[in-house]
Amino acid sequence: MTWLEICLVLLAGLWAGTINAVVGSGTLVTFPVLVALGYSPLVATVSNGIGLVAGGVSGAWGYRRELRGQGRRLAMLLPASVVGGALGAVMLLRLPESSFETVVPVLIVVALVLVVLQPRLQARLRRRNEARVAALAGGPADGGAVVGAGSPPQVRASRWLVGTTVLATFLIGVYGGYFTAAQGVMLVAVLGSLLDETLQRVNGLKNVLTLVVNVVSAAFYVLFGYQTIDWLVVALIAASSLVGGAIGARYGRRLPPTALRAAIVVLGVVALLRILGTQVGWW
Repeated sequence: MTWLEICLVLLAGLWAGTINAVVGSGTLVTFPVLVALGYSPLVATVSNGIGLVAGGVSGAWGYRRELRGQGRRLAMLLPASVVGGALGAVMLLRLPESSFETVVPVLIVVALVLVVLQPRLQARLRRRNEARVAALAGGPADGGAVVGAGSPPQVRASRWLVGTTVLATFLIGVYGGYFTAAQGVMLVAVLGSLLDETLQRVNGLKNVLTLVVNVVSAAFYVLFGYQTIDWLVVALIAASSLVGGAIGARYGRRLPPTALRAAIVVLGVVALLRILGTQVGWW
């Protein structure tokens, strides 16, 4: 790796750590850089995933104030993230690299669509949740007796919310263990719609859950996918994302979300074109 390439990876890791602490999708910064430098999608994903753990630690620590009073919620959701991240990591390591390269463009497109539509999806999910609560409170005539008849409507609605939140956290954990890009955005979108919390407190929760998924998947990569790891890349991304996570936690709330969303989309498109171009022999 040349000095120019080292600087590019360091800058990408710094930016990724900052974005991950604030919004998520930092992988859409580091992943295209690594692919552009000639690393295979599998090596780029595994090495990047291990390196970004350091940025996750500093980002989660920076949001520790927003986590106050959410201990029971974390205890409920952390097991779902652990199991989901482990399953996603196993899927990544067990599937052949050719299959992974086929799936990556689809995952990037899905992630980018979610980034673009996040505000609209949050509003729609919130409206559907409110409608479900209203239906549960309305009695048997409008579906109130479907869930847990015999319990008060508020209890039945709470059970539905808990179950939906845990399931969503698990599924996003599977995705995060398999391909880390935009798992933070997904968590903010889903948890922000299901939980009666401010966005900043949801973001603090997101930082811890994504960190757990990344730690679990990184452990699987080290134990069972050692040959796919480039340790120089890991070290560079770990050092720079550690600083980036601290910066993002302190100053990132001032950044316009529209500008961040636009940058993520542009970088994601670059990665998508690079992967597709490699597969069809454009370069």
